[in-house]
Amino acid sequence: MQQILKYQEIIDDRLRNYIFPDKPSNLYDPLRYFLKIGGKRTRPALTMLSCSLFGEPGIKALNAALAIEMFHNFTLIHDDIMDDAPLRRGQQTVHEKWNSDIAILSGDTLFTEAINVLAQNDAKDLPKLIAIYTKTSREVCEGQQMDMDYESSSTVTIPEYIEMIRLKTSVLLGAALEMGAIVAGVENKQDIQNIYDFGVNIGLAFQIQDDILDLYAESSKFGKQVGGDILANKKTFLLLKAFELADETIKKEMNILLDNASGDEKVIKMKQIFDQLKVREEAELLKTFYYKKALKNMEDISVSSESKHSLLELAESLMTREF
Repeated sequence: MQQILKYQEIIDDRLRNYIFPDKPSNLYDPLRYFLKIGGKRTRPALTMLSCSLFGEPGIKALNAALAIEMFHNFTLIHDDIMDDAPLRRGQQTVHEKWNSDIAILSGDTLFTEAINVLAQNDAKDLPKLIAIYTKTSREVCEGQQMDMDYESSSTVTIPEYIEMIRLKTSVLLGAALEMGAIVAGVENKQDIQNIYDFGVNIGLAFQIQDDILDLYAESSKFGKQVGGDILANKKTFLLLKAFELADETIKKEMNILLDNASGDEKVIKMKQIFDQLKVREEAELLKTFYYKKALKNMEDISVSSESKHSLLELAESLMTREF
C-alpha cells in the first residue's frame, strides 16, 4: 500500500493547498472548505497507478489525477444538494454551511477548474483526455438523473439499477484509469479497454458495497448519515432485491414504510425486513461477481504481474472497506 498512500498524500496535499482567487469569497471559500475536509482520494490514485502500471512515473499523470478528483468533488457538492444531505465526510455539506445557491455555483466552478487543470497535460494527449472527460461528465449526469427518476418510480428493475450505477459511479473510475494509460502513452487499444473495464467493474462492486455500508456501516466510521438511502427512498440493490424476494405481505409492509414512515423507525424496520430476506448476502454475491470480472480484465492486460500489484491491492481494499 506504500505507493498508493504516497499518491493519495500527494493529491490530498495539492488539493488542500490549491490556490483559488480570494474574491468573491462566497464562491471560493466553499471550495477551500470542501477540499480541505479530505476524502479517500481513490480516483486520482487510480489515475497515477494506471500511469505507473504502464511503465511511466505516476507523477506524470498528476494533472489528470487532480482533474478527476476535482470533477468527483463537483459531483459530490451537487449530489448533496439533491439528496438534502446534512453531512459529507463527517462535516457539514456545502449547502448546509452556506446555502444551495452558493453550493451550485461553487460546484460549477470546480467543474470548470478541473478542465483548466486537465488542459495542462501534454498537448498531444489533450484531445483524448478531453474526450474522456466530456463523455464521462455526460454519463455521470445521465446516471444522476436516472437515480432521481427512480426515486419516484415503482417499476425499476435490477438491470436498470445496475446501468444507473454504472453511469453514476463506475464510469468515473474507468475514466480515471483510462486517463492514466493515455498519459503513459499506451497505444494498445485492448489494454486501454481492459484498464477501463477494470475500473468500471471495480466501480460496480464498489457501489454495491456502498449500498451495503449505507445501512450496515458503523455510524462513527461512515462519515455520513446511516440509512440515508432508505430515508430518501432510493432504489438501491438491497431494496430492489427485497421486493423481488418478498411475499405480498412483506411487500405491503415495505410500501407502507416507504410511503409513511420517517426517521429512525423507517430505517430500523426496513433493516429488519432486509435481514429477514437475507438481501445483504445477495448483495455480497453480486459484489463478488463484478470484482471477479475486474480481476479478469486486469489479468488480460499485457504488462507484468508485478506491475499490477498496487492496483490489485487497492481494488481489494475497496472491496473490504468499512466506511
